[in-house]
Amino acid sequence: MGAIFWMKRYLQAAVPLFVILAAVEWIKGSTAREDYLSAAVWALAAAAIFTYAAWRRYRSAKACGMCDDLEAARNAAKGKKQ
Repeated sequence: MGAIFWMKRYLQAAVPLFVILAAVEWIKGSTAREDYLSAAVWALAAAAIFTYAAWRRYRSAKACGMCDDLEAARNAAKGKKQ
C-alpha cells in the first residue's frame, strides 16, 4: 500500500470528522471563524492519529480477526462455486 492509499485514507477520515465537528459548532450557535478553525485542527489531528495507527498496524503485520474471517469466507465461497 503506497502513499496515495494512505493519503486517501487520511482524507476519508479527516473530511467527515470535520463536517461532524463543524455541524456541532453550528448547532451550538458558534459560528465564529475560530470555532471552525478549531474543528478543522481537531479533525486533522484525529485523522492523523487514526491513519498512523492503521499504518503502524499494517507495517507490523498484526493479525486482524475481521480480515481473517473475510479471507476465510472468500475462500469458502470460491470453493463452493467450483
